[in-house]
Amino acid sequence: MAFVSVRDVAKLNQIIAVEKGVKAKSHQDLTATHHGLQKPALLAGISRTYQPKDEEGEQLPPESTRVQVKAEDVLRDTAATLTRLFDVTATKDWSNCTAKADVSVEGRTLLRDVPVAYLLFLEKQLADLGAFVRKLPVLDAAESWSVDPSTDSWKTEPVRTVRTKKVPRNHVKAEATDKHPAQVEVYYEDIPVGYWTTVKFSGALPARRVNELLDRVEKLQQAVKFAREEANAIEATDQRVGDAVFGYLFG
Repeated sequence: MAFVSVRDVAKLNQIIAVEKGVKAKSHQDLTATHHGLQKPALLAGISRTYQPKDEEGEQLPPESTRVQVKAEDVLRDTAATLTRLFDVTATKDWSNCTAKADVSVEGRTLLRDVPVAYLLFLEKQLADLGAFVRKLPVLDAAESWSVDPSTDSWKTEPVRTVRTKKVPRNHVKAEATDKHPAQVEVYYEDIPVGYWTTVKFSGALPARRVNELLDRVEKLQQAVKFAREEANAIEATDQRVGDAVFGYLFG
């Protein structure tokens, strides 16, 4: 993996892009170092020679094993790996303290000199607000609604409907004779007895209003993202803190 020196990076957004790779490389190197230190055989060495008891005895060649991992070398390599990470992160964080931008929507500046950290917060909050607005209840499009000041809600026009009541009626199927009684069938007839006048009320919102709110959220989201990109385009002053930290820790 090719290294890009912090001193070669001029913009904060470039530092942010480099930081991710540096973190991954540091994690990879430290993991490999940790695994190496967990193998005692790599830290151990030996040298031994053989001398027979008398001149006629069997001659054996010397044996040796070299030390493959030295703890001091590991400390030095670890310091080098983490120094780069510390420097890149410090450069980003120091720059974030001064990285600011205005948030403007349609030519109107809503917020001035907003720090990057707060712009990131705004992005997250606006994403949540967008999801909230999309779930707002909407008035039934099948009805015609108007504002009712007395209830501070929406209402429909009065609708009049008939109330009916079932009244039994007799249907003579066969007249009575001297031998048989009359055959009568009972049925029920719906007879109007009154009228219902119905007005519906709702606390939901017109679709127009919900769409307007969504449009505002989306416009502000774009403005915040633009401001963050603008803030991240500032010059990043290189910070060198790793040498001081590891000079103390491992020195």
